[in-house]
Amino acid sequence: MIVGVLQMRILIRDAMSLKDKRRVVHGLRDRIRNDFNVSVSEVGALDRRQAAVLGVALATNDQAFADRVLAKVLDLVRRTPGAELVDYELEFL
Repeated sequence: MIVGVLQMRILIRDAMSLKDKRRVVHGLRDRIRNDFNVSVSEVGALDRRQAAVLGVALATNDQAFADRVLAKVLDLVRRTPGAELVDYELEFL
């Protein structure tokens, strides 16, 4: 079994409050879950209004498949208005 783990640091420049941040993060999280059938959660920077850390995990039997899916998740985040991908880490277990 292969587990692909993606951790993304995201900047939300337009967030003037935690409520603004949550709106962007929840929308992004729901879209990632629905489009790619992966687990996703906000795992860091919970109290910072313009920053978020999202963790994405995928279990499969094919590392190439996991790599393709997580690359598509990154592309989705890069194209999301209001969210700027700052950095990411990708790991396979």
